[in-house]
Amino acid sequence: MRRAAPTATARADTGAMTAHEGATVLVVEDEPSIADVLAIALRYHRFEVMTAGTVRQALTLAERTRPDAALLDVMLPDGDGRTLGRELRVGRPDLALVFLTARDAPAEIVGALGFGDDYITKPFNIDEVVARITAVLRRTRSDDVLPQRPPLRYGDLELDETTYSVRRAGRTVELTPTEYALLRFLVRNGGRIVPKEQLLRHVWQYEHSAESTVVETYISYLRRKLDALGAPVITTRRGVGYGLA
Repeated sequence: MRRAAPTATARADTGAMTAHEGATVLVVEDEPSIADVLAIALRYHRFEVMTAGTVRQALTLAERTRPDAALLDVMLPDGDGRTLGRELRVGRPDLALVFLTARDAPAEIVGALGFGDDYITKPFNIDEVVARITAVLRRTRSDDVLPQRPPLRYGDLELDETTYSVRRAGRTVELTPTEYALLRFLVRNGGRIVPKEQLLRHVWQYEHSAESTVVETYISYLRRKLDALGAPVITTRRGVGYGLA
């Protein structure tokens, strides 16, 4: 695979992609090095990215995160990416599907396009992947109407992704945009402990941990606001990160 870093051309074109800024892409690829490169490139272009290495992981993530697009490897360790695409489309008919395949035989291409929106053969160029996903989202999503998303829920927490509002036990919690983004990422990761470094990358787009105190500061802000309405909900794993009780 040609692991091209975002080029000057790609950066110059970023403005044309802002209509889909913030769209969530589910990357399903069982080779960690490829998945990492894809995730880094997509986040660079302001997509939100969730990654999975198996069909089972992908179905679980899709149920929780409601992605706008899925980038699926055709050959996965526990199943076929095309079958996975069909399953994902059952609950989300408007889900954009792009397939990654190591085979460029006509039969493979026809099979991928039979119900998907596009396909990309390996080895691929990173900029091409970003461009293809952006083009598919332009076709499948309206630029004038924001997608309707169901609320994210965890325990007595409810996050409305349309109004960016938060309620706990039915009562409104006033959060700043950064506090909301931090809580949203914790909710999306369920009861898992999220390392500080990962929070820095996803919420603040920091690529190193020198500013890790910013995480502790905002966690304290969230705790003060959420704990006022119920039992403590944010847990700490010392030396690792944070999660939800």
